[in-house]
Amino acid sequence: MEAAFARTVWQVLEPLHAVTYFAPESREANNTVGLRGFWMGYFAARAAPLGAVAAGVVEAVFFNFHPVMVRRAIPDAWGFAMPKTVLRARAEAATGALRRVALSAADAAVEVVPLLERVVAAADGAGRPLFAANRGLPTPEDQVSALWQAATALREHRGDGHVAVLTAEGLNGCEAHVLFAACEDVPAEILRDNRGWSAQDWQAAADRLTARGLLDSSGHPTAEGRSLRSHIEARTDDLAVRPYRALTQTEATQLLGLLTLLADQVLMSGTIPFPNPMGLPPRRTRA
Repeated sequence: MEAAFARTVWQVLEPLHAVTYFAPESREANNTVGLRGFWMGYFAARAAPLGAVAAGVVEAVFFNFHPVMVRRAIPDAWGFAMPKTVLRARAEAATGALRRVALSAADAAVEVVPLLERVVAAADGAGRPLFAANRGLPTPEDQVSALWQAATALREHRGDGHVAVLTAEGLNGCEAHVLFAACEDVPAEILRDNRGWSAQDWQAAADRLTARGLLDSSGHPTAEGRSLRSHIEARTDDLAVRPYRALTQTEATQLLGLLTLLADQVLMSGTIPFPNPMGLPPRRTRA
């Protein structure tokens, strides 16, 4: 199976996972269990599979947030709601949201869940803490909930691999955003403000990238910068595609078709904003 499949399947898994950030059910669930504000809900819900970890752990595995932003939420969040409570709330809310915005979710889950769970089981968890923590959660009996959990585990599998590639190339969280914004022509404030970096942080990161020859003096990517960006994405795809090789080509095609249907329903609902700090494009490249 070609590495390009990993990018295509990410583009249809990400909307299914992302209801947990943007759907009103998820925001309300975090508030109901006592978490204070959107960002405390975000950090607690996404980190909850790891347990009641310290801020430093979240900074490391989430990678691209300013440490101060993380520390405003963690570890205080665990004083308002323990991880077990947060996990239950996030699963119930995401499942409800997915049922509401993806009307085919219940029917599609019957075929999708066994395929996704085979991929999850085939993946190597070494060096992938968020993936391993999500894979270690009990499998829900509800099929739509199982669909969301499997999508989330594979989303974090790709993300863990992406962080490994970025750090191997000597990029820190802010630098990764600056290079992405420059190469993809994404407004800086979309990434900078949503990840807690100041204008000074952003400029200092741009200066370091310029010194490495990755940006020119105007902040535009050089040929070397575009090449590095392409290498990072290609390597991430290569690492992400490996567990999907547990499927036959026919099964992979079937899976992609069903996920595309569900993702289209989520996107058409307007639940996911564009542009967004996840880097999810509004139009997907189909295999």
